[in-house]
Amino acid sequence: MPITKVSHVNLYQDYGQDYVLRRSGSRFEVLKTQDFTGYISDSCGSYDEFSPENSVPSGNFRFNQGSDISYLGLTESEHKTENGRESCQAKRSMKSNTNSKEDTEASSTSALDSRFNQTLRNVQGLLKGRSFPGKVLITRRSSPVEDSTLRSPDSDRSFSDNDIRSSELMDDYIEDEVLSISKPSTNSAVDKLKPSTSSPESSSKDVQKSTMGARATDSARLMRFTKQLSGPTVILEKLREIAWSGVPPYLRPTVWRLLLGYAPPNSDRREGVLRRKRLEYLDCVAQYYDIPDTERTDEEINMLRQIAVDCPRTVPDVSFFQQVEVQKSLERILYTWAIRHPASGYVQGINDLVTPFFVVFLAEHLEGSVDGWSITDLATDTISNVEADCFWCLSKLLDGMQDHYTFAQPGIQRLVFKLKEVVRRIDGNSEEPVSRHMEEQGLEFLQFAFRWFNCLLIREIPFNLVTRLWDTYLAEGDALPDFLVYIFASFLLHWSDKLQKLDFQEMVMFLQHLPTQNWTHLELEMVLSRAYMWHAMFNSSPSHLAS
Repeated sequence: MPITKVSHVNLYQDYGQDYVLRRSGSRFEVLKTQDFTGYISDSCGSYDEFSPENSVPSGNFRFNQGSDISYLGLTESEHKTENGRESCQAKRSMKSNTNSKEDTEASSTSALDSRFNQTLRNVQGLLKGRSFPGKVLITRRSSPVEDSTLRSPDSDRSFSDNDIRSSELMDDYIEDEVLSISKPSTNSAVDKLKPSTSSPESSSKDVQKSTMGARATDSARLMRFTKQLSGPTVILEKLREIAWSGVPPYLRPTVWRLLLGYAPPNSDRREGVLRRKRLEYLDCVAQYYDIPDTERTDEEINMLRQIAVDCPRTVPDVSFFQQVEVQKSLERILYTWAIRHPASGYVQGINDLVTPFFVVFLAEHLEGSVDGWSITDLATDTISNVEADCFWCLSKLLDGMQDHYTFAQPGIQRLVFKLKEVVRRIDGNSEEPVSRHMEEQGLEFLQFAFRWFNCLLIREIPFNLVTRLWDTYLAEGDALPDFLVYIFASFLLHWSDKLQKLDFQEMVMFLQHLPTQNWTHLELEMVLSRAYMWHAMFNSSPSHLAS
């Protein structure tokens, strides 16, 4: 079987979805590793440097992004034994001795190789403007390799060196090929991962996994989180970098407290600061909430009444939030926050913003699905600590977007206008721009996007995806308001084809009840990947957004 030369581009590291560029003659194609069967090795024979025991490669080794690797159609037994290595070398020898014609073809293919590598560099450069580490993810298939399986079923597009125009290439590439993309690391050095040492029994069980790459990737990410969080002082910039692509659920409470600045980076001070802030929250509740209505102003009474009306409406699809005790906790948090922030007070929509914090911090004390939780299983002190953490984290979040909730909410109106400009710019080169169709139908962005900014998409996507989305929100830090524009532009243009077929009334109804109930992390990652790409392309180039 001929060896097909490929180079690997790692686009996302959480869900085991990786891609390669494959040369076919003078054309270049994007393929998914899940469409490969067999194993990947370097130059047919030195795979043992990644797997010293000459066993099946573990799937968590790394290589420099610019290097070339080869796809080999070797059988499982060939990789499991020493004979596998000899067979690999035999194939290599056979290839060099069969025909001298291949030697003469080397010079003619060198130009193609050069163009292939240039294509790879162009793709990398468009993603971030610099190279970033890659990782091989290996997928085992029971069926033998056939050349027809090397093409992704939905990958009809091919790339040549004449196709590398930035916006066209990346739009097509992201739309049709990329399932998920992480925020690339700014560090061009590759972290070399050592194979984990385990017993033969556990190793054989691991080999039987259908997708080895996803597990290896998770291990790598956990190692990075553990390294950052175990030091005496957390470097927040590095923590933001790895948290952008998602935080492991059991680390999420700690990471969120750090990203928001609620917990100090210094580990020695952390426990004392949290204890003091939690006591301060209890003092605020006693001072503002646990008092009779006779000591409140009419405005405060009306505000408390509005909060009491909104809490039962919060996340109505999740039964946990229909518990009376949960609604009382939300009421205490919201009312105390509103009294402490008189410039804005309580605004409808802020009740939604508490819910991700509430679920994440309760997860430290409750197990299983959120729908099976009962807050009455927790001690009063524990509930108070969770409320305090929610209160302070909500305060930290909204400190960066106060004008979103002051009178007339000017911050949201400004971002809605920018959203319109971004969508017009991104969509302007298409044959039938959805922005033009919306304008012709008389649909204003304020009619649907205002709620998106007000509730940060919590009402638009399944609640089980909200915490993953908020990992990215909090990792953005002070830059979040601007980045929201690109997330919402990506979210809107996800429905572009559908919106083109609707009139004004149908569009209003569709955008108010978007069919996201069956969304998984893959759809959310697609939205975030496009948002990151467009943010990198346009945010620092305001002239591109001129009407």
